[in-house]
Amino acid sequence: MRIESVEAIPFSIPFAKPVRFASGQVEVADHVLVRVRTSDGVVGVAEAPPRPYTYGETQASIVAAIEGLFAPAVVGLPLLSREQVRARVGRTVGNPTAKAALDMALWDAWGKTCGQPVHELLGGFTDSLAVSHMVGFDDPAAMVAEAERVRDTYGITSFKVKVGRRPVHADVAVVRALRAGLGEDVELYLDGNRGWTATEAAQALRLLDDVGLSRVEELDPADDVLARRWLVQRCPVPYVADESAPTAADVTREVLGGSATMVSIKTARTGFTDSTQVAGLCEGLGVPVAVGNQVDGSIGSACALAFGASRRSTSLLSAELSNWLDLADDLLTEPLVIVDGRMAVRSGPGTGIEVDEDKLTRYRTDR
Repeated sequence: MRIESVEAIPFSIPFAKPVRFASGQVEVADHVLVRVRTSDGVVGVAEAPPRPYTYGETQASIVAAIEGLFAPAVVGLPLLSREQVRARVGRTVGNPTAKAALDMALWDAWGKTCGQPVHELLGGFTDSLAVSHMVGFDDPAAMVAEAERVRDTYGITSFKVKVGRRPVHADVAVVRALRAGLGEDVELYLDGNRGWTATEAAQALRLLDDVGLSRVEELDPADDVLARRWLVQRCPVPYVADESAPTAADVTREVLGGSATMVSIKTARTGFTDSTQVAGLCEGLGVPVAVGNQVDGSIGSACALAFGASRRSTSLLSAELSNWLDLADDLLTEPLVIVDGRMAVRSGPGTGIEVDEDKLTRYRTDR
């Protein structure tokens, strides 16, 4: 069971409507399918979603890193030598989603080799997760209408609201409209993608004090160290570190430094191996976690689901698993399903998904 080959296949699927937030806008999923083949003929897959405005990666850079650096470093290693793989790709700095996708493709191949689901290999705590849906920038009426449609169609009752526009009153109006339209039983939480200053964020939190937010995420830049600590000390709900804490070392710095009281774990940037490390660290520190989403497609969402279902700590809150709903299509032979606000893990080996080769041929951009 050795790694025989590693492929990086760029593909492009349009979004039915653009996803807009403070740090950028996504109109097309220009992602990379990472495919690992073993000496036994088993194929593991994962998805790398480039986010240049967050991590500096592009579709082209991910393909180049995998084909030019990571594949030569790991081909020939035993499939189970994950720490060897981690050490070899770790010699190259950055490239988090490229590394994460390689890691998850190896786990998928291992699950298929031994006939076990990845979520069981990782811990097997539960077989389904509650789902949270992200609502991107729009006017209040449109954002309420989208949330109502998602709630009525899929039973989702947890919504991540993108904020960070100026003046803050625009987003305050949106959040109030969502609360009025959806009722008190629906969970609402905010993600600013570092769009506000600490002062603006504090103003927004004061104006929304009676709305019943469950948590807030990256309202201001973590690089504004003292201002961020000042804000977190005054925040009435958990303050989530996301893009400011992509590694276990970053989590340690942000939490112990008083810049966050909760952590978002995204398999798109930490794979299964490093996500497990981050989750264990947070459990040891007594810091709650949530499973986040990097505007993943169906493959990435299936990976996030497998990880989230593997541990108690990652299954306590609604997981961000629904961004694929905004895509015009996907690459799976069987689409993901959300029923009564929950998504069940696939019962098959690995992550339980299979790539539709005809769709891949249609959407790949390297031929």
